Parts: sequence; structure tokens; C-alpha cells
Amino acid sequence: MQTYFFTGAAGFIGSHTAYCFLKNSDCKIIVLDNLCTGFLENIQFLQEKFPNRIEFVQGNFGDSSCLETIFLKHKIDGIVHFAGSLVVSESVVNPLLYYNNNVANTLRLLEVVAKYGVNRLLFSSTAAVYGQPNFSEPISEESQTLPINPYGESKLMVEKILRDFEVANPNFRSVILRYFNVAGALSEGGLGQRSKNATHLIKVACECACRKREKMGIFGEDYPTKDGTCIRDYIHIDDLANAHFETLKTLEKEEHSQIYNVGYGVGFSVKEVIECVKKVSGVDFEVEIQPRRAGDPAMLVSNNHKILTHTNWKPKYNDLELICKSAYEWERYV
Repeated sequence: MQTYFFTGAAGFIGSHTAYCFLKNSDCKIIVLDNLCTGFLENIQFLQEKFPNRIEFVQGNFGDSSCLETIFLKHKIDGIVHFAGSLVVSESVVNPLLYYNNNVANTLRLLEVVAKYGVNRLLFSSTAAVYGQPNFSEPISEESQTLPINPYGESKLMVEKILRDFEVANPNFRSVILRYFNVAGALSEGGLGQRSKNATHLIKVACECACRKREKMGIFGEDYPTKDGTCIRDYIHIDDLANAHFETLKTLEKEEHSQIYNVGYGVGFSVKEVIECVKKVSGVDFEVEIQPRRAGDPAMLVSNNHKILTHTNWKPKYNDLELICKSAYEWERYV
């Protein structure tokens, strides 16, 4: 039985990924989360579903003494690192928070990783590392990385640190997953996006459809896109969770560090997504045009050829209506 250490797994993506790992293997998971943006309800759901296989520690992943206690108690076979700050607009107004939490705290984690000889790590990165692509083609892992906001910059810094860390520690290997836009809820029920003060488009639209918000905004309709609004590649949370499981299995088997885009390779505009939520919910709601947000690129769509051909990842939920319906049903539930 393998033991994995998950940072930040009380959150949306981490909790769904923990569910995927526990369902598809006999592993044990140690979760470290300070519950700043995560939810104890997610941990409790996992503990009820998988008794005696998930241990929760409340703490900060930048706290070296807390990490030491965990690594002394458990023989960790691999790390899945989700913890960090992740709101683009917030990173623009509070960049030091992002560099401290995403970069400095990861350095503290890696110091303990080196001390205890844990040689496998999966890092939660983002398509924001690509910045504002100056072309309309889907983005490959070899595309230029020029972040335009501190969030993307902080994630790219960690990617570079992992590369240098591997040079200094030849037995160390990592997988970096560059997420595109994740949404939806666990297809089997019980988990979904609980975020307070959500900024994610599908979540916000579903809150409007459930009358939890009076209205929502479209931040700019003057982008160089088909309808003037930003285009993004939306991926169902279950497929993203499974991407973590399959890429880590590939790493354990092949022992080569890799970077993978995780998306479907299809883009939808903000207006298209809002109309889709209105369609699946049967609810109309007010939408107003607002000024652009700082740090938002016009278009981010993945080229996912590498993950499809290098791993056993097979997406099952590549359908915008299905993603929106899943998110809407969850919003009604919570």
C-alpha cells in the first residue's frame, strides 16, 4: 500500500483528486490543509467514504515543523501539491501574498522533501503560465511561457524551481500539470465547488441560476474573439482528477519528469458558457457588461496531444452542457 501526501486537498480540485486516488487504488492519503480556502466537509466526506485511509492534519504547508512531524510519522511515497493561492485578479492587487504562499512556502516544502528523500512530486500548475498567446492555435507544452499576472508568474517560478531541484537531486522526478478551466462536480455526488466569493465563471453563473446572486458580470466584450468575450478551455473536475492519477502512475512506471496540459482542446466564450448555464438550468438571470479585469488573456485553449498519447488518461466528460449541468445540480444541492 502506497502512502501519498496531499497539500491543500480540502479544496475543490484536491478533494476530488483524493477521491479518485482512493477509489482507484488501495493507497492511503495524508492531507495537510489550513482550511483557509478549503472545507472540512470535503475531508469528512472522504473519511466516511474511505474509512481509515485518509488522515487529516490542519496546518500550513510552509510550516517546516509541521511537515517534519508528518514525514517522521509516515513513509511518504509521493506528494501531490495543490496548496496555494489561485485568484488571478487578487494576485494583481496583492502580489506578495502569491509569491509568499505559492513560491516561498513551496521552497520550505522542498527542503523537507530533500531531507527525507521523497522523490516523486506532482505539482498543480496552470495555463496562466502561458500569459497572452499571440496566436489562435491551441497551446502546447512547448509554447512560450510569459505570464501576465503574479498568479501565473508564481506558478512558473515553482516549475523552474522543480527543474533545478531535480538537477541537484538526481533521484527526484516530478509531473507538472498545467490546468485549464476546471468546473463541475463529482459525478457520483457528494463533492463539488464550495468556494466562498467564487470568481470562476461556471460557478458564478450557477449561483445566479440558483438565485444566490442577483446578477453577474462579463468582464470585457472587446477582446479579439468571435463575440468579444474571453475564450477558455473548460474541463470537468472528474477528468482533471483522473489526470492526476494517470500521470502519477506513468511517472512511477517510466521515471521521467513531464509537463502536461490538461484540457479538452476546445474553447468556449464567456457568453457561450453563460447561455449554456441558462439552458441547462432553465433559468434566465441578469448579466451586465463590466470593464476588463487586469491580467485576463483573450484566449487560452489547450493542445492536449501529449497527455493523451503519453499516459492512459481518457477524458469521459468532454461536453460543456454536461459540465454546466453537473455544476448546476451541485449548486442546487449546497
